[in-house]
Amino acid sequence: MSNSTLDELGPVDYIVVEFPPGQSHFTGEMAAELLELVDAGTIRIIDILVLTKDADGEIEALELSELEDLGPLARLEADLAELLAADDVVHLAAAMDPGTVAGVLVYENVWSAGFASAARRAGGQLVANGRIPIQAIIASIEAEDHAMQMGA
Repeated sequence: MSNSTLDELGPVDYIVVEFPPGQSHFTGEMAAELLELVDAGTIRIIDILVLTKDADGEIEALELSELEDLGPLARLEADLAELLAADDVVHLAAAMDPGTVAGVLVYENVWSAGFASAARRAGGQLVANGRIPIQAIIASIEAEDHAMQMGA
């Protein structure tokens, strides 16, 4: 990436989605949703990996280009930066249970690139970010509902 491209870059995030043994149902729906986000200009894919962790904890990482039938994801393969290094793979796989498969997605939040660039030009820098897991939001809402029912 050139410096001008880096100056315009939006925040970059990653997600790791784990699929327990026997519970992966790949119908193409995930690929379609991902491509919809790319086509809408919401995100730009930087890297995609498929990780497997066997029962002994051994890790295998496959880049998108190493997968056999990419289907509609084939059009993304040429634009990937393949940013993740071996140390990154070990770190990401540490979150996985043995015997599972996971998809790793590294993406730029294109939707916020203008704001991020403006913040950098103003001298700002990102010092923290985070994500609230949906399970925590659901638990909070349920706790509030329960409290309301109990008259609190």
